Amino acid sequence: MQIPKQAVLLRIFIGEDDRYQYQPLHEAIVLKAREMHLAGATVLRGAVGFGASSRLHTSKILRLSEDLPLIIEIVDSEEIVNGFLPVLNDMMSNASGLVTMEKMQVLQYGRAAADPA
Repeated sequence: MQIPKQAVLLRIFIGEDDRYQYQPLHEAIVLKAREMHLAGATVLRGAVGFGASSRLHTSKILRLSEDLPLIIEIVDSEEIVNGFLPVLNDMMSNASGLVTMEKMQVLQYGRAAADPA
């Protein structure tokens, strides 16, 4: 699979406790992205954060409810990511989150080409 040098980065901010059809939302998003043949997705777990509610989410041991922040990053062509957005919108209908998209340049995807020399 190849992705164009000029691509977009879709970044999705959600909480660890968010769900979609009885499974963790972050897992559902990654699996759907894979099913739809997007170039790749990564889930990053934050140690502390807050969102629209201003409620602090932290990994401190004395907290009863962690609900740590998660960031899902997906990179692909703008056309393919735009095709994924309606699906993502449906999946996030019961979650409070933030979705951003920015243009970016892909320097390498997969293994580097072998040196012909």
